[in-house]
Amino acid sequence: MLSSAIKRSAVGIARRSVVSSSVGAVRTKVSLPDLDWDFGALEPHISGQINEIHYTKHHQTYVNGYNQAIEQAAEAKAKGEVKKTIELQKAINFHGGGYTNHCLFWKNLAPEKQGGGEPPAEDSEFAKRIVEQYGSLDNLKAITNGKLAGIQGSGWAFIVKNKENGGALDVITTANQDTVLGPFVPLVAIDAWEHAYYLQYQNVKADYFKAIWNVINWKEAEKRYLIN
Repeated sequence: MLSSAIKRSAVGIARRSVVSSSVGAVRTKVSLPDLDWDFGALEPHISGQINEIHYTKHHQTYVNGYNQAIEQAAEAKAKGEVKKTIELQKAINFHGGGYTNHCLFWKNLAPEKQGGGEPPAEDSEFAKRIVEQYGSLDNLKAITNGKLAGIQGSGWAFIVKNKENGGALDVITTANQDTVLGPFVPLVAIDAWEHAYYLQYQNVKADYFKAIWNVINWKEAEKRYLIN
């Protein structure tokens, strides 16, 4: 009797040790990125109140959700809980996508006094590619706005570089917090969720889509284009 109890205790300790070890392996948590500008720096195009709530509330929720889900999934996997591990993958994808997309979004924006809205130099490789494919930067913006307007519910629009198609540019939309993967390199990410614009633009989201180009950081987009 005593021997069996000791064995059960040893198994329990070993199992807890495996779980603890697995969870410890994922304790490198994600956190909010530093912003390159103050909340009010994108006004009048995007209000400081929107940026503050968007960053401190919504983006923080994705950070917290991802960190929690990744730890729970590691624990479930260590325990052999296959069904729970699969279920948690949905939360990892959603919150991980939300975290990633927003990190891209903040870097895509810059105050006008810091070059926001300033197009890439006409003789640059990036600008030439835009003209070659779309005729002009304005036409690329119009196409992107059209795809943004076509998003039903919440989602994102991305101007991407296709690494498997000679570096061709494309505009891709995703639902909810899905992000672009595979050969697609996101150059510009635009948030089409209501929390990104409603306090300022209410239900006229088309005005938000027009206004945001005034603070798009094309230098950042060009950097991503060239190094990827």
